Amino acid sequence: MGSLYEEGCGVKQSDVESLRWVKKAAIQGDIAAQCRLGFKFVAGRGVKRSQAEAVRWWRMAAEQGDVQAQFELATALEYGRGVEKSDKEAVQWYTKAAEQGNSLAQYSLGILYESGRGAKQNDEEAVRWYRAAAEQNCSMAQVNLGIMYENGYGVKKSDEEAARWYEKVADHGQPGAQSSLGSMYKEGRGVAQSDAKAAQCYQKAADQGNAEAQYNLGLFLQEGRCLKQSDSKAARWLKKAADQGHAMAQYRLGRLFNAGRGVAQSDSEAARWCQKAAEQGHAEAQSTLGEFFIFGCGVTKSDAKAAHWFKKAADQGHFQAQRSIGALLKEGRGVAQSDEEAAYWFKRAADQQLASIFLTRLLDDDELVVESLRNPADSARLPTQHDL
Repeated sequence: MGSLYEEGCGVKQSDVESLRWVKKAAIQGDIAAQCRLGFKFVAGRGVKRSQAEAVRWWRMAAEQGDVQAQFELATALEYGRGVEKSDKEAVQWYTKAAEQGNSLAQYSLGILYESGRGAKQNDEEAVRWYRAAAEQNCSMAQVNLGIMYENGYGVKKSDEEAARWYEKVADHGQPGAQSSLGSMYKEGRGVAQSDAKAAQCYQKAADQGNAEAQYNLGLFLQEGRCLKQSDSKAARWLKKAADQGHAMAQYRLGRLFNAGRGVAQSDSEAARWCQKAAEQGHAEAQSTLGEFFIFGCGVTKSDAKAAHWFKKAADQGHFQAQRSIGALLKEGRGVAQSDEEAAYWFKRAADQQLASIFLTRLLDDDELVVESLRNPADSARLPTQHDL
């Protein structure tokens, strides 16, 4: 009767009457009715919405072995919906549902094992459950299984297997898989190298809002790789990725603004986008932002801020930043003067076999390095050190 009232089949449709009949059956221990009643409380059909009541009824059904209720209960426990959050208990219920073949439970269990939430971190177990779900055509699990193969997490690394799983789900329009498959075609990993196929994959994923694909499509357009070279189109796609917080896209976009390529030249926009990338730990952006502060390019000139960003990039092993922070330390610009620390950073750069001359000349009190930061260029343009 509950179904008849809910659908208005042979009787006048009534959520309240449907609830009354479903609840009667649920109270009598009907598993399907208990699970269904949980959904009614979530949707607020014929009753005031209550996630806690939904969980109560799902638990009753789950304890009697209902696979859907087990999955819903596990999800509520994982996210703390209507019940105190507990990843450990979520794993227990996901496992029960997964063992009955529920693909979403299998996928969710893989996520928890991979992240080490609610259970000891175990990539092998994550792969096992991703595979179980993937073989049931769960697209999210297929993507994750591809990632595990691509990186060799919990399974022997195999670009061929990664590409195979990406291809399965990419054909169904999954943007993450399309983007990953594009990169495999771009680099010839697991598939025959093809810029054309890479561009096609990136375009499909980018059109669906995938930031990584938007970034890579922007690079293809900027470089004229398989696509007609266009700085303006490149800037448009990089901007889309940058707006989603993609650090490399933010840095590239900043460089385009600095050079006035594909966008109206703007030092302030260049600095703004480089700073966004720098704040996410992008070493090249940090070094470039340091240069902006040295020369007052799009920002108020500040040796102290320049030193701050050079130091962050230098700590990540950025050669140019190591030279720059060394020069500032040598002169005491923006930082306390220290020949010892300056020598340390010049040596760090020299150890990369790119700047040994600076260490030698520092010992002779040579001013060559210092001069590179002493006199800002007359032009407002930042000296180009990194090719786009």
